[in-house]
Amino acid sequence: MTSIELSGQGLTSVPSLPGDVTHLDLYKNELTAVPASLWSLTELRVLNLAANRLTSLPPGISALTSLHTLDLGHNEFDSLPDELGDLAGLTEYLYVSDNRLTEFPPAWCRLGRLRYLGCTDNRITALPADLSGFASLRELRLYRNGLTALPESIGALGALRELHLRGNALTALPPSIGLLSELRQLDLRENALETLPASVAQLSKLDKLDLRWNKHFREPSWLREFEEAGCMVLR
Repeated sequence: MTSIELSGQGLTSVPSLPGDVTHLDLYKNELTAVPASLWSLTELRVLNLAANRLTSLPPGISALTSLHTLDLGHNEFDSLPDELGDLAGLTEYLYVSDNRLTEFPPAWCRLGRLRYLGCTDNRITALPADLSGFASLRELRLYRNGLTALPESIGALGALRELHLRGNALTALPPSIGLLSELRQLDLRENALETLPASVAQLSKLDKLDLRWNKHFREPSWLREFEEAGCMVLR
């Protein structure tokens, strides 16, 4: 196993790398483009390109079939290629937070083995209608985007344990939210919620529900009983 650490070096280009590298950390450099030479590193399992000055990601990323962890956060992407959805080995971590993304490509929903998706601090106003492909997702972070609604298919994420939606523009949740039987944390801070669907009371494993800073929220009658059953509710 070959691990190469090149973070914080002020690099504007990537040096020649051995073909057997499995972990490559290029965090916090001055890269403005991803070199095509990376696509030959087919044994790469972890790739960190966060905190550079990247504006585009070539579709050649699909060649990295061994990749299980990919960090693209804190760059200047306004879009990312559908080919990310072809990375069938991406099981652990996909982080695209703090970019300029305006769309959530439906192709990403093909990542059926992915466990963690961080897509915060972007400009995404809507999610794909069908999220059911994220069958293994355990943690989904979408805070500080511009979401106004969630699709009914959110209820198909049967493995989800944490759902973070702080700082959006949600006025309501779909009733299907009650199907998230493994959910432990639901963060709804800083939205425009007026109430909650009764199906939330079916979330028997939920231990933290954060409702702070929803100015026009009307507390449903069942919420106090839900809290007494063991869920910490922050108002």
